[in-house]
Amino acid sequence: MKHRLADRLADIIEPDFGLLDELLRLDVLSRRQCSEVHSERTVYERNDALLDLLTSEEQCDKFLQALRRTDQQHVVNFIEQNGGQTLKSTRNRVRI
Repeated sequence: MKHRLADRLADIIEPDFGLLDELLRLDVLSRRQCSEVHSERTVYERNDALLDLLTSEEQCDKFLQALRRTDQQHVVNFIEQNGGQTLKSTRNRVRI
């Protein structure tokens, strides 16, 4: 079962308007990974695939940076205010 934070993030992240490009630019994702995420059928599946690729703390930090740069501060706020806990990756899944 997916973690509650990841489920909520999959509902609110907008991956299709610059986020994947920004993650590529920041060397969080490769072109192949971006293509794989983009090929998912629904926005929720794209977000799940994206979150599955965040496997290090450095990637998570850059993910937050990419969210800010793509006008998704509301997602950053949600992550940062989620019980005062931080975004961390564990076993290929974003968790808190």
